[in-house]
Amino acid sequence: MGALLILLLIVFVLLCMGIRIVPQGYVFVVENLGKYHATLQAGFHVIIPFIQRVAKRVSLKEQVADFPPQGVITKDNVIMQIDTVVYFKVADPKLYAYGAERPILALENLTATTLRNLVGELELDQTLTSRDNINSKMRVILDEATDPWGIKVGRVELKNIIPPEEIQRSMEKQMKAERDRRETLLEAEGHKQASITRAEGDKQALVLKAEAERDAAIARATGQAESIRLVYEAEAKGIEMLKEANMDERVLLIKKLEALEKMGDGRATKIVVPTDLATAAADLTFKTEMLGFGNNTPIDTKAAKPAKAKAEDPCCSDEDKGATTQHFAKGEHVDFQA
Repeated sequence: MGALLILLLIVFVLLCMGIRIVPQGYVFVVENLGKYHATLQAGFHVIIPFIQRVAKRVSLKEQVADFPPQGVITKDNVIMQIDTVVYFKVADPKLYAYGAERPILALENLTATTLRNLVGELELDQTLTSRDNINSKMRVILDEATDPWGIKVGRVELKNIIPPEEIQRSMEKQMKAERDRRETLLEAEGHKQASITRAEGDKQALVLKAEAERDAAIARATGQAESIRLVYEAEAKGIEMLKEANMDERVLLIKKLEALEKMGDGRATKIVVPTDLATAAADLTFKTEMLGFGNNTPIDTKAAKPAKAKAEDPCCSDEDKGATTQHFAKGEHVDFQA
């Protein structure tokens, strides 16, 4: 009875030793007497104790390997430190377990050598500006090289690129000079745009001023033309009204005499008398004297006395007066001395 209990206890212990529970995202590589037997997926499994064993526990999750900085020499002989980050996961657990002794260390060394080869073909400026190109090339090379190890490289990133201190100072000076140049260009461009804007404003102001002066001149000329037109229309209308009234020539003659009287009231020393007006005036004077309307003063025959001799006119003689009268009758130019 005691031996049976011991046997049952031994069987229970062996069963417990053979039970394997594989977590999600992991696989177990099982060997049978030192030889690959199977790969246990996630779940409950039982193996034979002392005959079968779990040789390697492999994670199927994507892993990140952050490798320390590596010294790299560029094409223009600049030494700088570059650290790399590699994203990978195990694609084949069997190859991962038996393909390389230390696959992570192998991946690190392979990354360093590949990085040196790629950066050695580039200059410093190209290295700083060609990160995406370097990342793509490294991913392709590492993925192809790690296939025998059961590793799938998904992404490679250059984390930091650290040039020497002398190069950093030179880069800072170059950056400062570039910023100063851009600032100068921006200021010059601003002054240029301001000058252009001011010139355009002055030009527009001059154009508007010229247009305003032109419009004012046109308005003044239009007003003057309209006033002249109205004056001439009024004169034409007056002449038409005179024609319609059938005015007698004697009325016109009286108007001419009135105009001549107004001219005589002025200070002019020269008067031009029209020929018809002079003839009419002489005719009117002759008719008045013939009818006795020239002198209305009564004559007293008894008290008549001999007329006194007229004082001689100092300005001119009788002959000059006769000539002046003849010229006035003919409508010629008469010059009266003040």
